Amino acid sequence: MLQFQTQLHQNFFRLPVQPVFLLIFTFTYCRALLLFLVGLSISIFLEVLGFGNVERRILMVGLDAAGKTTVLYKLKAGETLHTVPTVGFNVETLKYRSITFTMWDIGGQDKIRPLWRHYYEGTDAVIFVVDANDRERTNLASFELSKLMSAPELRDAVLLVLANKQDLPNSFSAAELMEKLQLSNLRCRDYFVQPCVATSGEGLHEGFDWISRVLIDRKR
Repeated sequence: MLQFQTQLHQNFFRLPVQPVFLLIFTFTYCRALLLFLVGLSISIFLEVLGFGNVERRILMVGLDAAGKTTVLYKLKAGETLHTVPTVGFNVETLKYRSITFTMWDIGGQDKIRPLWRHYYEGTDAVIFVVDANDRERTNLASFELSKLMSAPELRDAVLLVLANKQDLPNSFSAAELMEKLQLSNLRCRDYFVQPCVATSGEGLHEGFDWISRVLIDRKR
């Protein structure tokens, strides 16, 4: 009896093991492939619905000293930085809700403004920052904004106007600035005017909520 059990034990370990390993490998591979396809399908489904990660390009312009760079770094770092007039541009990547924004902050001095057109291509949204307290240059801001939004490269871009420096006593309100900038002349264009104070961050998130919502709705 003992000899029979020993012989049975030896014969068991002489069984071919390659089919077993092949079966295990096939099962593991199919399981991994299934998980990958399920994850990919969910990712595509969420992106179609507007919940996946989306990349968009923002062009932020305006007259000099409007507060563009302050807006950029308040959103990026949550800090109020001491800034100097931008000669050229600043560019930062900002993740806001489900959208990754690449933000181009272009200088607004009179000699730099003609160069804005080199940054139009591929822009999904324009942020035009206005010093709402600078009443003397409102007409100039209106002229530059009209010229900007008439560019063919920006025909599909949404427009957010940030009426900055609302903490100053002589600042135009959002409604007044909308009239001064003649925004009613914009045809077939999504636009919004958001009062804000860039140094404190007041109103900035509301403006970006609007941009995010409009861009996600367009994607659906």
